[in-house]
Amino acid sequence: MNFVDPKNSQHRPTGNYAEVLHKIIDDGVCPFCPSHLTKYHKRPLVEKKFWWVTDNMYPYSPVKHHRLLIHKEHISHANELSTEAWMEAQQILNEETERLKIKGGTLIMRFGETRFTGGSVSHLHAHITQSDPDHESYDPKKGLTMRIG
Repeated sequence: MNFVDPKNSQHRPTGNYAEVLHKIIDDGVCPFCPSHLTKYHKRPLVEKKFWWVTDNMYPYSPVKHHRLLIHKEHISHANELSTEAWMEAQQILNEETERLKIKGGTLIMRFGETRFTGGSVSHLHAHITQSDPDHESYDPKKGLTMRIG
């Protein structure tokens, strides 16, 4: 079973994201499961009861903030989330938007089959982002794009 989908990384013009995904496929593991997370993810992690909270190593562009919430247990669909995990996700969203002073942002949850989500990891996770409207590549019609800048 592949836990990652490299086809959804082809739009990322810089960085070694696709290379890392192919290494994960070769290893045959889920990069977001606790026993493998720190092998592939090199940003500091904050541990909550149900979630890891961290900066995205491959942020979208143009972005001021891009945080990831990674469900600690390997689940792939939002309908597998407990009420308590949903409540904690809301608490994390509140904490992160306050801490980072996010005046407006996006919350994206990736769940289920990657061919429908455009994501590259099948382990349930969410993105908290704030775009950077002062960045030269910012387009108000597009806002935040899902590519590395």
